[in-house]
Amino acid sequence: MKTSERLVDAAAALLDAGGEPAVTLRAVGKAAGVSQNAAYRHFEDRSALLAAVAIQNARALTRVFAEARQIDALPLERLRRALEVFVEFGQTYPARHHLLFSDPGIAAQDGELREAATASFAAFTALVEDCQRSGNLPSGPPTPIAGLIMATTHGLLDFQNGGRLRVEKGFTSVMASVDLLLGALSGR
Repeated sequence: MKTSERLVDAAAALLDAGGEPAVTLRAVGKAAGVSQNAAYRHFEDRSALLAAVAIQNARALTRVFAEARQIDALPLERLRRALEVFVEFGQTYPARHHLLFSDPGIAAQDGELREAATASFAAFTALVEDCQRSGNLPSGPPTPIAGLIMATTHGLLDFQNGGRLRVEKGFTSVMASVDLLLGALSGR
């Protein structure tokens, strides 16, 4: 494994353990088992290192969405399974989820990060298009529908991770609410 990959993995582990404040170039170097200055040779600054973590996770989600299209199931079930993995990612790695979907500094970056995020959303949109072709989601431009589903799922995860997903508000779980949304969109 390349040193830069070890540094990204170490940064992700520190992010998981202590949130963004735990990710410093020195701490990442130490956690990766390299000199503390090695991180400075591979990443311009902390923001570049966090962007590399975000890129790694966006690419992983792209693979999840692409693999979901290959499952032997109806299109709506493939979309639901992809969303289950997305929700599991957000529940298991809330700091990574926040970094990828809620950090304004990360969202403002262009280049490789924007390309990875765009590819991930395109792979998700392809699942939505499959559902539209099968009549399980409304016709029309797929991007706004994919955006609605993704934004709603993200919002639900944010509610849960912030301790605001409560039964008295009508929420039993993130996936129960996602199922409600998919049912409404599909006319079920």
